Amino acid sequence: MKYFLIVNPISGRGHGEESIPDIKEQFREANLDYVLKRTEYPGHALKLAREATGYDVIIAAGGDGTANEVLNGILESDHRHGSQPAMAVIPVGRGNDFAYGMGIPADIEAACQCITSNQRRRVDVGRVYGENFPNGRYFGNGVGVGFDAVVGFESLKMKYLTGFASYIAAAIKTTALYFKAPRLKLVTADGEHEGQYLMVSIMNGIRMGGGFYMAPESQPTDSHFDLCVVNQVKRRELVPLIGKFTKGTQKGDPAVEFLHTDRLEIHALEGSIPAHADGETVCEKGTSIRIELHPSILEMVYQPGLRN
Repeated sequence: MKYFLIVNPISGRGHGEESIPDIKEQFREANLDYVLKRTEYPGHALKLAREATGYDVIIAAGGDGTANEVLNGILESDHRHGSQPAMAVIPVGRGNDFAYGMGIPADIEAACQCITSNQRRRVDVGRVYGENFPNGRYFGNGVGVGFDAVVGFESLKMKYLTGFASYIAAAIKTTALYFKAPRLKLVTADGEHEGQYLMVSIMNGIRMGGGFYMAPESQPTDSHFDLCVVNQVKRRELVPLIGKFTKGTQKGDPAVEFLHTDRLEIHALEGSIPAHADGETVCEKGTSIRIELHPSILEMVYQPGLRN
């Protein structure tokens, strides 16, 4: 078997580059046949994955952004010279939410052992259409609309914090920036929903921001998205609600609804839509986005039983 390892050296504020000796040692001990390429600019991982031919597995060593690029590269390639390669991840970024939801260990050594064990399953992938991606962008973990998206935007501005701490700080800051919910119309496979929604999380995975459990019961193999919808709440109720999301205990809160669907349109009736997909900005002040599920289109290397 041949492996193509794509490393983002600046993931996790340099953790990507620092992880390379450990990864090489693990792969040497396993006698893996692999090629290593470092990314050099935004979008490079997508290009490398799309143009890679003759490999059985393409590995993303980085954070959620790197994983998203590799995922898109694999699915955008025509694979005329062979079958579609499987995807694997070594999580060395800030949030690593895609890896978490896909059942991949957080530890570098364990993630490498997961790759050498070569257990696989086919997983669902979403595709979102919006302002920055009029032709669509695949995502593996989720799309965040509203409060969640603004938290993501603000976390990128944090210069002295990384990981979950940067998202917690951004979430607290966002309570002062984004507390008036827009009026949105959600069009799902089962009907329409209209209201003032502070946040809509469309999840294929489980969590966002490295520790906010948007959809604790979500599975990437169940052929539907788990939607977590938060209605307008009073500003003083935001911080306690954030606390529930860090524990995954928001189900049953009167402000929170869960829905299932395999397709979704979101239209802004009043206000606008800030949205991201796996951390990639879809729009900052959009008027509408469209999301669809593609069931079982990606073969994923994972650790069985880790997160079911």
